[in-house]
Formats: sequence, C-alpha cells, structure tokens
Amino acid sequence: MRIISGLFRGKHIHAPGHLPVRPTTDFAKTGLFNILSNRYRFPDIRVADLFAGTGNLSYEFVSRGCSELYAVDNHPGCVRFIRDTFTLLKCGNKVQAVQADALSWLKVQKTPFDIVFADAPFAETPAAELVDAVLKYALIAAGGCLIIEHEVSHECSHLPGFQETRKYGTVCFSFFNPPSLQQLL
Repeated sequence: MRIISGLFRGKHIHAPGHLPVRPTTDFAKTGLFNILSNRYRFPDIRVADLFAGTGNLSYEFVSRGCSELYAVDNHPGCVRFIRDTFTLLKCGNKVQAVQADALSWLKVQKTPFDIVFADAPFAETPAAELVDAVLKYALIAAGGCLIIEHEVSHECSHLPGFQETRKYGTVCFSFFNPPSLQQLL
C-alpha cells in the first residue's frame, strides 16, 4: 500500500501478509479523500478510524495533517503494525493505535469527532450498530460525519442520518450526518 498525498506522499508501506485485512484500494482512497478535501481542513479535524486493519486510511489522514487520530482495531497484530508505522513516520503524540472492539470503544468516548470512519470486515459490516452508537453517544461534531465503507451489495440508505453513497469499483462509502437527526427525532 502507498500513501497517496500529503507529507508522506508516495511512501510505500508493506504490511505483513498474515494480517486479516482487506486494505482500501488506491482508487477508492483517492475518491474518498477528494471528497473529504473539499469538505474539511485536515489540520482542524479529529478522526476515529475504526476497524483500522493495516492503518491504510489512518496514514492518509496523518499525512494530510490531521490534528488528532485514533486507529482502533481488535487484532493485536494490526495494532502493533500501526503503532510501529506511526513510530516510523514520526507521527508524535497526535495519533494513537488502540486495541479494542470498535463498538465498545465508541461507548466510552467523551469528545465528538469530526470524522468517524469505519471499514469493518464486509461479511460483518455493523452499519446500524455504528449509526446507533454514534447517535446515542453524540460522537460526531457539528459539521462532521460518519463514513462506512462497505461492499456494493450492502445497503445503508435506510439508516438514520444517511446522506449519500459513493461507489468506487466494488467498494462503497456511505456518508451519514448524525447531528441532523436531532431535527428528525
């Protein structure tokens, strides 16, 4: 995998082959970050990358200057690899790799995020549970969003706060704006 833009642009990162991951393709990452670059000023945002896997998207956020980032995954090998890569990139204390179940971790957060990105294993995409947790615990800051990466066959448009889905090959990103739900409730 490679970092496509920002401070670490072009840097190749080689994850161990034994990790249980499916990294987001460069094509999909480019599309996602084109959208996000038009909506956010990266040095001003706080990000949670859930089901972080190799940290592929975390590195993109950090490379663009994200002010604070949490990469959360329950696999110890993934978390170790992310921590080692953060150290290699000299990311400092603005990033943390956390070994935890993503939904359990959300329940103990006290400060909202500008972006919560979730890329669960496609066979178990807990989209409804993620939307519910983000709403219940008010984890999206004003103007922020929840983004769920999922396969094309998984439908998210029926969930509260749904805004849009963008398709990139066999991958989709569904965007949710939970704060707007307060008007619906």
